[in-house]
Amino acid sequence: MIDKNVLRTQLKEMLSKLSKPLYEDLSNQIATNLFDDEDWKQAKVIGITISKFPEVDTYRIIRKAWEQGKLVAVPKCYPKEKKMSFRTLSEFSQLESVFYGLLEPIEEKTMLMNHDQIDLLIVPGLAYTIEGFRLGFGGGYYDRYLKGYSGKTVSLAFQSQIVPQFKVEDHDIPVEKIITNEKVFVVK
Repeated sequence: MIDKNVLRTQLKEMLSKLSKPLYEDLSNQIATNLFDDEDWKQAKVIGITISKFPEVDTYRIIRKAWEQGKLVAVPKCYPKEKKMSFRTLSEFSQLESVFYGLLEPIEEKTMLMNHDQIDLLIVPGLAYTIEGFRLGFGGGYYDRYLKGYSGKTVSLAFQSQIVPQFKVEDHDIPVEKIITNEKVFVVK
């Protein structure tokens, strides 16, 4: 079985080679598939990351959520505690650049959202199995957050991020759906 760190490196390299036009097309197809999904349609509050290339583009998704009157919540990480919370986002100017160039909500301009207030959590990752298990970026923030979360979960991925298998740990929590540019994998 392939080592997780080796798989992370391989996928980061593969994704970084996506041309901008192809990246835009694939991200658009994924967003369209998400907007057609019942979980999206029914959700009033969406938890979602601010994407950084080459992750699936979430800016269009956030704008669509706002257009549809949905509340958007984005993650704020606390590295010392190895924890994360979600905070409301009503405009992109409420974001600031933090470690590794990631964009996070400015606490003074946003409100904290509890686990039970988020209807649909869009969970990021680098690789996924069709059973819904995900290989994250290595920080474990989402694994810890998902333990206390009981709403719907979905991941957005390029079809090339679906892999046959990788070592699954006891603490790994699968997502309920994976939406790619080609299809939707329903896990639960």
